[in-house]
Amino acid sequence: MLKRKYGSRYDWKRIVDRGYAETYISTPQFKGYVTLLEMNDVAAPLYKTYMGRAVCIADKGYSWLQHFPDGKHFSVTTVFNSTGQIVQWYIDICRENSYCSINGPWMDDLFLDLIVLPSGEIIEKDIDELEAAHNSRIISDDEFALAWTEFDRIKTMIAKNSFALLEISKVHFDDISKSKALEG
Repeated sequence: MLKRKYGSRYDWKRIVDRGYAETYISTPQFKGYVTLLEMNDVAAPLYKTYMGRAVCIADKGYSWLQHFPDGKHFSVTTVFNSTGQIVQWYIDICRENSYCSINGPWMDDLFLDLIVLPSGEIIEKDIDELEAAHNSRIISDDEFALAWTEFDRIKTMIAKNSFALLEISKVHFDDISKSKALEG
């Protein structure tokens, strides 16, 4: 069974006090749901290690902006630190994005991920998880092929500096954080 991930992260116990907003955006650059999760207080910071460096991705004052584009097979989570600077973009390859009236936008994760750091470094993640899911029949041959096709397509677009969400995430963050009253 695929992991379903919600933009609200309603079940994430690490966040002690949160703000949350979601909106639907329809512009030539992007069409789909966007969520903003503000971490007003956390039980403990969350660090990930990339190429031998520890990177904080969740802490008091951090925000996660997640894009769920209509009809696409990816979702992008942009991590902002407490001063509004981008820490990373986390691109989940997924079977689909959709919306639920109870918990908001969601995606069904197809395991493969790309992490892009502000330095331009690209990190490929969870290839082993995709292969294990395919070998154990959690995902079909078609889903396996879809994951690799989308992964390669996005990686190529990033290399050519043509993956637009990397550019417009800061604009969407500013717009949503200024215009929406965030719920706890």
